[in-house]
Amino acid sequence: MSDVTTIEADVPERYADAVQTRLRRAADEDVVGRIWRKDGTLWAPEGTPEVTNRLGWLDIAERSKEQLPEYEGLRDELLREGYTDAIVLGMGGSSLAPEVFRLSFGQADTGLKLHVLDSTHPEEVQKYLDKLDLSKTVAIVSSKSGGTIEPMSMYKAFSAHVDGTHFVAVTDPGTSLEKLANQQGFRRTFYGDPDIGGRYSALSAFGLVPAVVAGYDVAAVLDGAIGAQEECQGEQGNAGLWLGVALGELAKAGRDKLTFVADDPLSSYGVWAEQLVAESTGKHGRGILPIADEPLLDPDSYGDDRVFLHVALNDGPNAAALTKLKDAGHPVITIRALGPTDLGRIFYLSEFAVAVAGWVLEINPFDQPNVQEAKDNTSRVLKEGSGDVQSGSLGELTEGLEPPAYYAIMGYLPYSSETEAAVARLREKLIAEHHVATTWGYGPRFLHSTGQFHKGGPKTGRFLQIIDEPQQDLEIPGEQFTFGTLIRAQADGDLETLRNHGLPAVRIDVKDLKEQL
Repeated sequence: MSDVTTIEADVPERYADAVQTRLRRAADEDVVGRIWRKDGTLWAPEGTPEVTNRLGWLDIAERSKEQLPEYEGLRDELLREGYTDAIVLGMGGSSLAPEVFRLSFGQADTGLKLHVLDSTHPEEVQKYLDKLDLSKTVAIVSSKSGGTIEPMSMYKAFSAHVDGTHFVAVTDPGTSLEKLANQQGFRRTFYGDPDIGGRYSALSAFGLVPAVVAGYDVAAVLDGAIGAQEECQGEQGNAGLWLGVALGELAKAGRDKLTFVADDPLSSYGVWAEQLVAESTGKHGRGILPIADEPLLDPDSYGDDRVFLHVALNDGPNAAALTKLKDAGHPVITIRALGPTDLGRIFYLSEFAVAVAGWVLEINPFDQPNVQEAKDNTSRVLKEGSGDVQSGSLGELTEGLEPPAYYAIMGYLPYSSETEAAVARLREKLIAEHHVATTWGYGPRFLHSTGQFHKGGPKTGRFLQIIDEPQQDLEIPGEQFTFGTLIRAQADGDLETLRNHGLPAVRIDVKDLKEQL
């Protein structure tokens, strides 16, 4: 067991020695002190881009607390004017934290009803255009770079129906989105910290503006984060340090499939943590693969490449299954949680741990060298079109399938409980028959999270891409392409990138998936 109060750990003895040795090394090398001094040489040679200017998250919770009155002023103003709904138009780091806040807190009496749009599928965009009363809706256009193709395309679709007073921008200073907001008369512009990367931005304006507008208790969320920040400044009892060292050493020993099991109402934690872990560690042929929302099976269904991270509330329904996994010798790490207001503490511990794991794995956890590749291929396909992409079958990817391989399912589809049920059945079958880790993500959202790991991590993935033929397309005002064209270009670009890396990747239509299951 760990001596860290906020984390309980059952790590088999054969791994525990390596963890303890690494903790002693962390003390000898002053890892905690160097993180707080923003010493980038902990991860990369002096002068490497995207290191020292990516550490603003260390104290962002304290600074965000000072911004709360400004965010609350927006919420109160919208409520006075009769607004009922808020929708985030974002992707990756700008949409995942708001989504977890929304799913964890639900609808509050003290704010607007929150929605998150992070898809370019025409049916998904049209769904919100149809179901929301746009005259009473504020759209939060969220992009660190200010030019991300997905949120800007969504903005163009919404701006055809309402004027600038229905929009709020969240972006870094000096971006094209800031300029657009000024030109179009947006209601507000809130700024992120340029020294924070997207996946570390949950406790900045990107995560908090939507949460405050929705009426959630963000002050309590930030208090929890500040408590974790203080805990992570010491060598002793530092849960973030211990967790990062443990995850890094377990990954080096072959336990590199980090499987999240989170109890309700925090069951969506894995959706956010997936990007943090995959995009930070999956590079240079190594990394930690995060597994979210996977069916939980008996211990003998899993290979010896797993670590289970349990976000536990009281004695939730997953406790018995996790006990079986511990007894069978799988490493199980438990973070005890109190409820949605504990998300700040959990987010912070996760961020600190992933930074430490980067040190253990000898990688820079703040860059994402392979993400741009798929974006470039998407741009090229939009300009030039793509050739004929052959479809395949489920059976093509299962021959010889066994750990440490993993099976990634990627759906360029509208969000659907029916699709998710079919994917869950497929994942359960793959785990039971082949004992492999499985991942699932909607495209293009996963391109900004696990997509980095797919191309930059260990070459052990097998990739199933699922597409559909949208029943209706949707124009993007001012563009030569439609939403249907955009999402297909993203799917084509992703498939091409995977195949260019020599990875087995098969495409099937969603109708065929359901028939084959």
